[in-house]
Formats: sequence, C-alpha cells, structure tokens
Amino acid sequence: MNIRTAIKLRFGAFMGCLLALTILAGCSQKENKGATTAGYTPQPVFKFRMVTTWPKNFPGMGVAAENLAKAVDEMSDGRLTITVYGSGEVVPALGVFEAVSLGNVEMGHGAAYYWKGKVPAAQFFTTVPFGMTAQEMNAWLHHGGGMTLWEELYAPYNLVPIAGGNTGVQMAGWFNKEINSIEDIQGLKMRIPGLGGEVFNRVGGSAQTLPGSEIYTSLQMGAVDATEWVGPYNDLAFGLHQVAEYYYYPGWHEPGPTLETIINKEAWDSLPPDLQAILRTASRMINEDSLSEYTARNNDALRELVEEHGVKIRRLPDDVIEALREASREVVSALPGDDELAQRIHRSYSEFHEDVMRYHEISERAYINLRPVD
Repeated sequence: MNIRTAIKLRFGAFMGCLLALTILAGCSQKENKGATTAGYTPQPVFKFRMVTTWPKNFPGMGVAAENLAKAVDEMSDGRLTITVYGSGEVVPALGVFEAVSLGNVEMGHGAAYYWKGKVPAAQFFTTVPFGMTAQEMNAWLHHGGGMTLWEELYAPYNLVPIAGGNTGVQMAGWFNKEINSIEDIQGLKMRIPGLGGEVFNRVGGSAQTLPGSEIYTSLQMGAVDATEWVGPYNDLAFGLHQVAEYYYYPGWHEPGPTLETIINKEAWDSLPPDLQAILRTASRMINEDSLSEYTARNNDALRELVEEHGVKIRRLPDDVIEALREASREVVSALPGDDELAQRIHRSYSEFHEDVMRYHEISERAYINLRPVD
C-alpha cells in the first residue's frame, strides 16, 4: 500500500466517523427535544368574567374595563383572560357588587358609592363632595394608607378592591331650568348618587339614584328635572344636550371620583402570585390612563357642545355653592356613625385631605390662578 492510498483510507474512515457522530448528535438532540416537550407541564389558564355598571364599550368608563382585560391578556401571555359584560348583559348595573361578592362572576368594574346601601363607608373610596381631586385621591390610596383601609372594608364581603379609573373633576350637571338661587333647588328632582345625593337632599332637592343607561329617558320623560353624569366627553356620548338646556359647573359633588376593579376573594386566591401582580399592575395602569383620556377628550367635547349644539354653560350661584358646602360638612361628618372602621376611614381621609390642601394652596392652586386664562 502506497502512502497516497493509506492517506485516502484514513481520511475516508475519519469522514465516516464524523458523519456517524453527526447523525448520533442529531438523534440525541431530537430525543432531548422530545423529552423536554413530553415533560413540559403547561401553565394553567384562568378565564374570568367581569360585569360592569357601564353600558358595553361606553366611552371612557366602559372602555377602561375593556382596556384592562386587553392589558391583562397581553401581560399574562393569555394565561388570564377576562370577558367583559356591560350593564344588564349578565346582571343589572347596580347588581355588580353582590354578583362578585357571591362568586357568581369573578370580577366587577364600577364605583364604590353605588353600594352605599350595603357599605356606607365605601363612598369615601369613590368621591366626597368638596373633597380630594383625582391626583389627591391616588396619593391617599397608594401612599397615604387608603388602599389598606379599602381592603379591610371589603374583606367581609369576600372582595379584593383595586383602583380602576378616574374621570377627574366632573360637571355639576344638566338642568331644564336656570338656577338663580337656592330657592330654585327646592323640590328639584335630580339624578345624583352617593354623598352628593345626600347633600342635595339636605338643601331641599330630591336625589335619585339611576344607572347611566336610564338617565336620558328619565330626563326626557320628566322623571327627573336635572342630572349629573360625568363631564363633556361622556355627556356628549349620551346625548344629554338633546334633553336639557343648561350645563352647570363646578362639579362640587365629584371632584375626583375613583372607579374600582373588584375581584371575588376565592377567584383572587386561585391566581398564582405573578398573575395577581399582573392584575394589580394593569388595573393601576388603567386607573392613570382613564384620567389622561378624560383630560384629553373633555376639551373637544365641550367645544362641540357649545359651538355646534348651542349648550348654555352656567356657574352655580354663590349662595347655592355655600349651602351645598355647609350641608356637605354635616353629611360627611355624620357618615361614620358608631362604626369603628368607618371612623378610621373618615379620619384618614380627612387628615390627608387637610395636609394635601395646605401644599396645593402654594403649588397647584397657586399656579392655576397664576397662568393666563386666554
């Protein structure tokens, strides 16, 4: 055998071994991949239902619930999906609290003051007449102890609350006659819920609690003489300018109304910690995003109401505002009664409000008064 032939034979043997090793490695990789796939335990998927107090896909509040569901789905990579139902699709608008509390559905989206008949102190977690703005409410809830008190208040009802939106300062409402003095309030039937409704009663009005879906017809048919809803963005969407002539400000009754996401406690406990964190984070994101949306949309909506629909903007008279302010002090002070937890909530809210007002006198209010109107 010559040298050239020996080299060829050895090279062939080497290539054969290399090919064999490549094939074996490929088989090994396929076997390992198959073993990994076969041994993989898929993450459980949770399917929640959310009922709301808002009409399906209603601008602002209804869309906030949909945006929450979308964000949770994306953040969890589909491990937690939420199907949103508008008011009346599964339960009536004012049946959300009970449905979630009983576990008939896993989640709800609404406003805590709708449940004042069941939990009077819950009203502190939506809004207080002449109380805190949206910015101040968020500060109290997330950095002033408010959230801990809210969780304690809802615990006996098998509920976990999370702040889930804010509309910012609302308008005082729509009226079918001009309000020139406190005498014009006497006997006036107005759709106005929560503490604002109690204050309105105290100054001689007649407060009615109606879900949003019934407001237009009630005003049109004369069941109420006036209504508050939210502000230009939502009021335009409801067409309230078609059934009332005068649009009043300021929104003394709802300076910073917080919306809520509520979760049934058993449903909440069924989620692993990462999905609980995702749900909290997404809800808090929507809480901020909805306020930003209202701030942006109200401008154009107000312009359209005035310039295209001829809506008459009016300021409540000073004597009306003063009467409402005095009545508000009385109503809010009386709210806790003998309930120890309600007293603690009232004390926490009031002390934070007083502190934040002191600073905002020389910051927010001082600057707003300083900047030019035009």
